[in-house]
Formats: sequence, C-alpha cells, structure tokens
Amino acid sequence: MSPLLLVRLWIMVFSHYFVWGTWYVTMGTYATTKLNFAGGQVGLAYGSTAVGALVSPLIVGIIADRYFPTQRILAFLHLVGAVLLYWVSTLTEFSGFYPVLLAYTITYMAGHGLTNGLTLHHLKNPAKEFPLVMVMASVGWIMAGLAVSWLELEDNAGMFRLASGAALVMGVYSLTLPHTPPKGASKPASLGTLLGFDALKLMRDRSFAIFMICSFLICVPLSFYFSWMNLFMNEMNIPNAAAKMTLGQVSDVVFLLLLPAMLFRIGAKGILMLGIGAWALRFGLFALFHQNPSALWMLFTGILLHGMCYDFIFVMGRMYVDKRAGEDIRGAAQGLHAVITLGAGMFVGSWLSGIVAQHYTQGTTHDWQPIWLIPAAMGAVLVVVFALFFKEDPGTSDAGRVDHTY
Repeated sequence: MSPLLLVRLWIMVFSHYFVWGTWYVTMGTYATTKLNFAGGQVGLAYGSTAVGALVSPLIVGIIADRYFPTQRILAFLHLVGAVLLYWVSTLTEFSGFYPVLLAYTITYMAGHGLTNGLTLHHLKNPAKEFPLVMVMASVGWIMAGLAVSWLELEDNAGMFRLASGAALVMGVYSLTLPHTPPKGASKPASLGTLLGFDALKLMRDRSFAIFMICSFLICVPLSFYFSWMNLFMNEMNIPNAAAKMTLGQVSDVVFLLLLPAMLFRIGAKGILMLGIGAWALRFGLFALFHQNPSALWMLFTGILLHGMCYDFIFVMGRMYVDKRAGEDIRGAAQGLHAVITLGAGMFVGSWLSGIVAQHYTQGTTHDWQPIWLIPAAMGAVLVVVFALFFKEDPGTSDAGRVDHTY
C-alpha cells in the first residue's frame, strides 16, 4: 500500500467515524435535559442505530454492490445524511425527531460496510494493512468527543449541526476516493443471504448456538452504557464528560494489540468470558462510584475497560465466527452475527435501558445505582452461563488467522 493511498483511506475512516462520535455519545444528555424526552423515548432513539444495522445490508448488498461504484454511493449517503442531521437539530418533539433520526441512521450504518469494502478492495495485504487503516476510526471518535466538549455542545442541538457539517465534508471527499466498481452485479441476491440466514445451519452445533445466544444477551446490558453514560457523568458533575469518555477509545487500540497474544494464551473461550465479565465489572464500578463520588478511580477504571469490553466481545466474536464458518457461508455467518448483535441485541438493549432509566427517574433526577446494577447483574449471570455451556472447539484459538475484514 502506497503512503498516498494510506493517507486517503485514513481521511475517509477518520471522517466517517468523526460524524458518528459527534452525536452518539452525548445525545442522551441533550434529549433528556433539553428536549425532556422520557427514558423510553431516549432508549428508542439509541435503538435507531440497531434498526440501521438491520436494514443497511439491503442497501449495501442490493444497491451498492450491484449497480454503483462504492465511492459514489458513500458520497450520496453522507450528503443525504448531512441534510437529515441538520433537520434533526431543528426538531424538538419526539414524534418528528425519531423518524428523521431513524432515516439518518439507516444511511449512516450502511457506510460501515461501504468504507470496509472500499478499503479492502485496494489493499494488497488486508490482514496486515486493514488494522492500520482502521485505527483512524478510534482517532476520529476521540477527536469528535474532544471537539464536542471544547465547543460545549454536550447538551444542545449543536452536536447534530457539527455532525451535519462533518457529513457534508465526508460526502464531498468521498467523490475523490479511488474508484471502486460494484462487485456483485452478476451474482444472485436474496434476503436470506444478505441478512446471514444461510448460516443458520451452524446453530445446530450447541457451542455455536450458545455463543450466538450469549452474544445477543450481552448486547442488552452493554446498551445501557451507550445510552446513559454521558448523562450519568454530567449529573455527577464531571466536567468535559465527552472528552473524558474518549479514554475508552484509547483503550480500544491497546486491547486490540493485546488480543492476538492473549488469544494464544487463554483461548477464545477465555477471551469471551473476560469480555462479558468486563461489562459486569464496569457497571458495578459505576454503581459504586455513584455512592462514592470522590472515588474517581472507579469511574475512570470503568471507562478504560471499554477496550476489553468491546474488542473481547465484538472483534473476538467475529474471529470466532470466521473460524467456525466454512468458506461458502463465511460472509453469511458474519451477516448473521451482525444482525443478532448490532441489530437485534442493541435494539432490545436500547429499549430496555430506556424503560429501566425511566422507572428509576423522579422528575429530573436519576437513581443511578439500580440503573447500573441491573446490567451488572445481567453480565455476571451471563459469565456463569457461558462458562458452563460453551465448549471451545479445537482450532478456534489459533491466532494464525486473524480476519479483520468484518
């Protein structure tokens, strides 16, 4: 990969994730304090990305992969997204806010597959070069959090206007990206293939079925973090909360680098158990911090666990699926995993987190201890279930094949 190509791909990935990071972390604070949305409504708003994850394979698989060059459809989606984001910034009633946000997240989530596909198309050695490109996703998210805090946008519509401007820039820049022609024009497409249903036969294996069920269930408690963490920090009077939350993305990079060595030592089951347990631990720390506001180490330890929480669940999960699926259904298996986790799991989790937060709210005050203890208990139970029923198959701990294409 030439240095020029690397820089061009870096700018693309940085810009794409900067757009997301400008509003996703802090939307709960804005929706609660300024728009006065109920907890259930905030949960539904966060669940819009899960709906996007469910619908976006249709955009990528039927339209982008078959009729248009990737860079053009990516540009179109971000330009449309810029308009929708600005529209969202003007809406104050949930009846208008939610459907426009939902339309936006469908366009945005499709961009994940498009940016991955464009990058992989132009790499000579994806296994080594893809992680080097994707590190800019964490950098983009970090810079977005810093910008939101610096511009004081954590509790106002300015976050969506900043995201709109960034999406506009990304849309225009996408037109300058390397030409990436559609690859699937001559291939038949079906709904089952696009959503990964062709891989359902893998569910006949008990361990794979347990893995998928637990992957779905762990996405339920983890949604509490994305929906409510920024508001929690603001109510606990933590200054520049969005900027401080970017420490989680710093830890993402660290744990991603540690993953191959740890996989070799403790295996896939050990990695997945650590990931599930890390979610239980971080929520427990947040609950304790609520009772002991001077113990800032609890708060920051919980934030810094993010790399373990994310990489050991999602990255390790994708690697496990890649190992278990045959070549003929590998893509379908990854699609099924995404639908179950980023789609169904995150949607149920976002909805449930909103219901729980609403139940433990009196006026404008939240009782954060039970809000965090409930997902902590979920994670703790899942660790036990996974340890008892999941059996690691020979070969899944082989770190020789690390597929970063998903």
